[in-house]
Amino acid sequence: MTVLALPQELTQPQANACLRALMQDLASLPGAEAAVDASALSHFDSSALAVLLEFRRAAMAQGKRFSTQSLPQRLADLATLYGVIELLAAAPVSAPAPLN
Repeated sequence: MTVLALPQELTQPQANACLRALMQDLASLPGAEAAVDASALSHFDSSALAVLLEFRRAAMAQGKRFSTQSLPQRLADLATLYGVIELLAAAPVSAPAPLN
């Protein structure tokens, strides 16, 4: 299974470009799964959720199952707050980064 990766930073200024890149990759994904790895995310805002949800919609429109992997805990908390965590079909979240 091919897993698409999110960048380190995904805030409002990067959202459109990130979504465009994911959509391009979606068109060439083999199989019935569209998985996104969020482990690299270290700087993000609610735009990251918007990107993931729009990508989910597009993947499902193409008949693909959608899932996320390694959501940072803060992003999982935000998704829970907004009531969309179930839509992300997330695998277990990654451990929070240590505070220095």
